[in-house]
Amino acid sequence: MHKLSINREKDFTEKKMPWGTLVGVRPSKIAYKLLKEGFTRDAIISYYKENYLTFKSKAALCYDVAVKEKKLISKIQNKNSYSVYIGMPFCPSRCYYCSFASNDINKNSSFVEPYIDTLLLEIDEIYRYIGYKSQTVYFGGGTPTSIDEKQFERVMKKIYECFIKDRANLEFTVECGRADSITKEKLEIMLFYGVSRISINPQSMNDDTLRKIGRTHNSQDVIDKYNLASKLGFKNINMDLIIGLKDENSYHVQRTCDEIYSLKPKSLTIHGLSVKRSSKLHEDIVLGKESLNFHNEILNMYEITEGLVNRLNLKPYYLYRQKNMVEAMENVGYSEEGFESLYNILIMEEVQNILAFGCDGVSKFIYDGGKIERQKNIKDLREYIKNIHKLIEDKKKYLDRLKSEL
Repeated sequence: MHKLSINREKDFTEKKMPWGTLVGVRPSKIAYKLLKEGFTRDAIISYYKENYLTFKSKAALCYDVAVKEKKLISKIQNKNSYSVYIGMPFCPSRCYYCSFASNDINKNSSFVEPYIDTLLLEIDEIYRYIGYKSQTVYFGGGTPTSIDEKQFERVMKKIYECFIKDRANLEFTVECGRADSITKEKLEIMLFYGVSRISINPQSMNDDTLRKIGRTHNSQDVIDKYNLASKLGFKNINMDLIIGLKDENSYHVQRTCDEIYSLKPKSLTIHGLSVKRSSKLHEDIVLGKESLNFHNEILNMYEITEGLVNRLNLKPYYLYRQKNMVEAMENVGYSEEGFESLYNILIMEEVQNILAFGCDGVSKFIYDGGKIERQKNIKDLREYIKNIHKLIEDKKKYLDRLKSEL
């Protein structure tokens, strides 16, 4: 099968398979490695085609991403630097496709304060234990802005004091995500504490779709909150879209793209829907209540988003794939020059230590020889709170090993 031509492969499958036989989470790693070895663009594209039957457009995408990554990764200071992830496991509601540590805040309000206490304890203990500076900070979840203003400022102040203060031009991202969680006061808090990049993620700009996937806001809310953030002074606002959402077709994606184009974001991430085992979507597929079978339509929808990216003059800078994605496609981050997220690249290329705090956070430690080891925080909200002291001690052991190698 590996030696079949692309056309012959199509005869067998009745489908166009843009990625050919290529599997794995980080397809651009191949291009990145070949680029460092001195391969030309044409040689790299040929390598993908000859070894994986990958379409030229996808191979070129990998090359473009690798070029951008190579440039941005050069900004990493030294082995003593690290990046930080902080997780907030609450949302205004749980989306149909979601598998993250995300708890409906209305049903779990009694756990918010205990969680924040525990999170800040973990941050404090580890901050005092390490002796080097952060490179980037990413506050995600869940939806960090789902908690109230007082709670949000409490967390933001701690992040600032430990990782942001006295750090000029530090990349600090907050994943606002849901328009129904954003307020003027929370945006002002973010500006005060040095946030340089936020995400306002509609996923779709079709109100019927938003209701079907469990959102409690509409598309106009997205527009209003984007314009508010822009008016207050945020320059780098990322927006996420998802291809393959419930009952959507090319018409819906075109409408979404037209709405997004009117906002002119400087950063845009196109995700393919991924069916995760802990999501309601997966449960309905197993029970036969839902099916995903629209191959050509998915390809058409991706082409429409590529048109949006071209209209906005955005360029790709990071790329990854996931298991069980619709039609084995990909997620791509695009931005204007200078508006990329270095954190997104670092988490994909695994070239820097990542310290993760909070529910479901995964720290990555890179030891001599390039070996990567992961320390996973507990995903369950209650168990995370209950076991925090053990998690802190485990993280310190990984840090001790890093210190011994310096």
